[in-house]
Amino acid sequence: MKIAIFGSGGVGGYFGGRLAKAGQDVTFIARGAHLAAMKESGLRVDSIGGDFVVHSAHATDSPQSIGRVDLVILATKAWQLDSAITQMKPLVGGTTMILPLLNGMEHMDALLDAFGREHVLGGLCRISVFVAAPGYIRHVGIQPFIALGELDHSKSARVDSLREIFAALKGITVDTPGDINVAMWEKFVFISGTSGVGAFTRQPIGAYRTKPETRAMLYNAMNETAAVARARGIPLSDDLVAETMKRIDTLQPDVMASMQKDIMEGRPSELNEQTGAVIRMGRAVGVPTPTHEMIYAELSPLEQRARGI
Repeated sequence: MKIAIFGSGGVGGYFGGRLAKAGQDVTFIARGAHLAAMKESGLRVDSIGGDFVVHSAHATDSPQSIGRVDLVILATKAWQLDSAITQMKPLVGGTTMILPLLNGMEHMDALLDAFGREHVLGGLCRISVFVAAPGYIRHVGIQPFIALGELDHSKSARVDSLREIFAALKGITVDTPGDINVAMWEKFVFISGTSGVGAFTRQPIGAYRTKPETRAMLYNAMNETAAVARARGIPLSDDLVAETMKRIDTLQPDVMASMQKDIMEGRPSELNEQTGAVIRMGRAVGVPTPTHEMIYAELSPLEQRARGI
């Protein structure tokens, strides 16, 4: 399968690297020092599941040079979406699939507006991974997981083919849930809560999940996001937040969300696409989101500073 990895950071680099090592025709779209390092010495991935190197990695900053592909794995930061949509267009032919692995939910409407249901699948992943240096990815926690599916809940040959490709990668769990929309919202409940509370406290998950005050903040933040989803017609289970808290309690104590890392290190982050998105969607359906509003008010000055505003 001819695959383009659009956004070759932690998530794109890891999953693209695994696919390339398995013999798929993978091209990484990257830029700057990361691109230069991949061209010169390949892509190195150090992983809790086993280290590997993609020698002679195919990498470029020009989607036009790749041409039409069978699959685009979209793994940019959510705030880079508008630019990504424009740059992706030369990759998309009549049967091209787009699998978004972004954090958030608002990106789905933008992708559907740009490319339509005939190209866009629902998708999500779980993994703790980041770019440690140009050309070097570190996977430090959470067993890799991918879920994908048609947005209309139908079964399709193309989803089955992708499931088989990912399922063949040792150590990666792949799922094709009956309702990918529910699965994406379940992840958003988790990530919007842990990203916001982690960034607010500047602490790893093992610290803020054990202190009563910050554990309550996390619980409230996730409940607010779940309430927004239900008001939008997403049938989340009543015990979702309680079950999510149980899963959080099993995670390695040093785990930090990518949005949290970006804010703590003074980089532009997904604050607007995660915390801000919960607030916007809550207002649209009349659901209060006071915990997210408090987090956003605390963190927005740091976000503005990182963006030079």
